[in-house]
Amino acid sequence: MELARQRQLRRFRGEGIYCNAQMGDAHLKRYCRLTSDAEKLLEMAMKKLALSARAYTRVLKVSRTIADLEGAEKIEPTHLSEALQYRGMEIQ
Repeated sequence: MELARQRQLRRFRGEGIYCNAQMGDAHLKRYCRLTSDAEKLLEMAMKKLALSARAYTRVLKVSRTIADLEGAEKIEPTHLSEALQYRGMEIQ
């Protein structure tokens, strides 16, 4: 199985970045594809948790990394849920 870091290096080859944390808006749109259920969950989380734009992008980046760890092409609700849990830990 391909390591998450190797997956990221391959994904960003020639783009001037090397990991998910460095993604800008264009990268987020291109590489943070969500399943329809994940989109619904993110929309609900945005409303319920009143996430800022910065928090939204951080959750997407962490979700992408979790998906990479599992070798998933799209971000699924489980990846998003885990990222949101980590965000909750940051607040405390």
